[in-house]
Amino acid sequence: MSYQQVSEQERYVIAHMRMAGFKLREIGERIGRDHTTVSRELRRNAPDYGGPYWYDNAHPQAMARRRKTRQYRRQSCSKLVRYVEQEVGLGWSPEQVAGRLPVEFPDDTRMRISTETVYAWVYLDAQEGGTLHRHLRRHHRRRRRQVRYGMGRRFQEQRPRITERPVVVEERSRWGDWEGDTVSGRMGTTSLVTHVERRSRYLLAAKIPDKKAATFTTCSSELLGTVPPTLRRTLTLDNGSEGAGYRDLEHRTGVAVYFAQPYSAWQRGTNENTNGLLRQYFPREPTFGASAIERSPRPWPD
Repeated sequence: MSYQQVSEQERYVIAHMRMAGFKLREIGERIGRDHTTVSRELRRNAPDYGGPYWYDNAHPQAMARRRKTRQYRRQSCSKLVRYVEQEVGLGWSPEQVAGRLPVEFPDDTRMRISTETVYAWVYLDAQEGGTLHRHLRRHHRRRRRQVRYGMGRRFQEQRPRITERPVVVEERSRWGDWEGDTVSGRMGTTSLVTHVERRSRYLLAAKIPDKKAATFTTCSSELLGTVPPTLRRTLTLDNGSEGAGYRDLEHRTGVAVYFAQPYSAWQRGTNENTNGLLRQYFPREPTFGASAIERSPRPWPD
């Protein structure tokens, strides 16, 4: 059963029973709590000046502590703050910063931070006029509300849904299951087609002049045609109009195409994360460089 914070009414009972001389176990039995919970409440929310515990003071103090989130307490470690600012300034993502700390400081438990806390610090810095957010891959100054992912109305034909995809794809236990999408430039300009193999994270990418379905289908066929047929099992796309030619793509490559559900970007998380990495080097500019994409020379496993 999940733990619940002590309520204002329980603090009222604790205060009166404590003043009446009841023992901790008796108080715990009265409010349905373990005696250790009562002991911890008395220690944490007693007055700073050393007076007796009383609910009028204890409850506001507990609420104030709850509002003071842990991310700001971590800022008391100046060494950790300097490390985060330095690495974010070098272009490291919050995930990389958080993941690297246990490696570089294995014996210093103060040098630990979550990915979300790094983001919170960067956004707080931006509110105060700082520039750390410029080193994030998307350069956002604040947490942005999640944009609805695909409208699902781009083409009305009944499409194979991700719920129909073989369960083995979710396990990442075999080669040849792909996730695909496009990385867009400015409106009406060139884009990148990206296909990522789920198990190996192997990337196939190429530049296209527009996001028309025919263009996307032709480019995807050429990209997937560079790998052996045994490594073309499934391809999971979003609900963009560029995927309308999926039947032609299936015919050309032999891959089975499925579509993620609307508003569910995490169902194609491997591709979404890869596109985020690419965006750091291919910002939303009028055009992408002609020599920007080079296919990886890493050979495929047997």
